[in-house]
Amino acid sequence: MSSRFLQAFTLALTAFLAACSPINVLNALTPSSTFTKTSAIAYGDDPRQKLDIYRPAPAISNAPVVVFFYGGSWNSGSKDDYGFVGEALASRGIVVVIADYRLYPQVRYPAFLQDGAQAVAWTYQHIADYGADPKQLYVMGHSSGAYNASMLALDARWLSAVGLSPSIFKGWIGLAGPYDFLPIENPEVKPVFFFPDSPPDSQPINHVSADAPPTLLIASTADKLVNPTRNTGGLANKLRAVGVPVEEFYFGKTNHQTLVAAISKPLRWLAPVLDRVTAFIQATDPADSSARQSPTE
Repeated sequence: MSSRFLQAFTLALTAFLAACSPINVLNALTPSSTFTKTSAIAYGDDPRQKLDIYRPAPAISNAPVVVFFYGGSWNSGSKDDYGFVGEALASRGIVVVIADYRLYPQVRYPAFLQDGAQAVAWTYQHIADYGADPKQLYVMGHSSGAYNASMLALDARWLSAVGLSPSIFKGWIGLAGPYDFLPIENPEVKPVFFFPDSPPDSQPINHVSADAPPTLLIASTADKLVNPTRNTGGLANKLRAVGVPVEEFYFGKTNHQTLVAAISKPLRWLAPVLDRVTAFIQATDPADSSARQSPTE
């Protein structure tokens, strides 16, 4: 290990342990030579309805594309904080779209899903201009962003409203997502979903069908915010029961927050999240994934 990389790793780890602006540190340590970025493209009229595009450098023709939604309990977050995700996937030959969306208290459920559908529609219609193949389209998210991704992949209502369907996805990827969380316990989330009158159709697990795209679910065994057994395990089991190809992985050195941080170059030692995502996207026959096991690492 080079002294430069060791120094970067130590700085990132120290920041995480001290809870001192970890995202800023990760982005500061993120290489800039592996991608080109196009910023703040409007996919709607609201100031929050903008997206960034990360393309591999050098450019790759007909690259797969991932639309990524970040977490933050539907009340916080910015696409500008997740450059490390864009860089990581772009370094593996993937075009990445990171979209902002409206948050509480500006909006409640389901407005952020409508935004997500609009961002996906923009990507599907325009991403070929940026070197990607819309026929190799994936949707991905972490935490509440994984919820958004799952609803777009499983509940046809949202894409139908923009003239599309979940069949446009070659697959979807969820990191530490809440997929079955009624009754709501988190006080920050309760008003987002009209607690105590939270609609049952807001739950991804209630929209599982045999038509769902191939699925990659990743969680941390140490997640204290989103129960991995109920959410990741429960959704994986229900998808498999109707014949949907599912890959499912659990990592023990991570927690809810560091699971996505492990995608970044300084923290990849925590868990092979990036490797699993890359392998899922590169798989030539997603149907083969239904026979794979669900290891804990």
